[in-house]
Amino acid sequence: MADPYQTLGVARTASEADIKKAYRKLAKELHPDKNKDNPKASEKFSAVTNAYDLLTDKDKRARFDRGEIDGEGNPASPFGFGGGQGGFGGGTGGFRPQPGGGGFDFEGAPDLGDVFEGLFSGGNKGGGFASGFGGFGRRQPQPKGANVAYRLNVPFVDAATLKAQRITLADGKTIDLKLPANLENGTQMRLAGKGQPGPGGAGDGIVTINIQPHRFFTREGDDVRLDLPVSLAEAVLGASIKVPTVEGAVMLTIPKGTSSGKVFRLRGRGFHKKDGTRGDQLVTLMVDLPADDAALTAFVENWPGRDKGNPRANLGV
Repeated sequence: MADPYQTLGVARTASEADIKKAYRKLAKELHPDKNKDNPKASEKFSAVTNAYDLLTDKDKRARFDRGEIDGEGNPASPFGFGGGQGGFGGGTGGFRPQPGGGGFDFEGAPDLGDVFEGLFSGGNKGGGFASGFGGFGRRQPQPKGANVAYRLNVPFVDAATLKAQRITLADGKTIDLKLPANLENGTQMRLAGKGQPGPGGAGDGIVTINIQPHRFFTREGDDVRLDLPVSLAEAVLGASIKVPTVEGAVMLTIPKGTSSGKVFRLRGRGFHKKDGTRGDQLVTLMVDLPADDAALTAFVENWPGRDKGNPRANLGV
């Protein structure tokens, strides 16, 4: 079984942040959309995803580190059948073949009848290893079907407001997918049992989120930014104007004499954070001067204060 630490290329002492960083890097490299001509990439992508799921589950990671489960999350075999001391490989206390093919010499070995009877009490005493045991070793679970990768384009506003997205699965069925907080480009969501069918049950659906750009909103961390044009009259005289947000338009009061570049903060109008709070919307005013306005040009030319002060003094020029 693959070691999830080796699969992700991290040390056994790696933090959750280190594991997340390694997974994102590999997921981007191995994503099926970028490797359509490389079928092996899909298998590696699934292996990387399974390793990430195991190591980010604190309970499973601890059990794996203790040797209680393997890299697939299955219970580890209680016996060292791989050889070496105490196993079938011929170490001290192991099973030794008798000369002439006369069976096995259990030299120095414990009474396995007692061991198996203790493990499988109520089974077929004296009936060999098969009763309740499925032959030598534990019966392995049947493999699940392959995972199916999906790529979901989410509109910017829907991502900010966490609007449910309708997605069509490989079997033709549609579901409404609830988006998680702290949503980012590349965020992956697992749909249990929505993959290919298999002997041990269906695999999972792996949905990779792609947040689409907006024509005037941009994202900065958990905040939303907007450059808002205002007229010269609104900036000079002040005004109450409508401002678009991801939640709909709101009214914003512009004080008299507001300069271009002034930033206003609309709280709670950004992206949802993992802790349940939200970012803000930052509105930058951009004064829009009319082109070829003769009256405005004449006013500025004759304005007594046109040469007063240096607005670039703080820049050292």
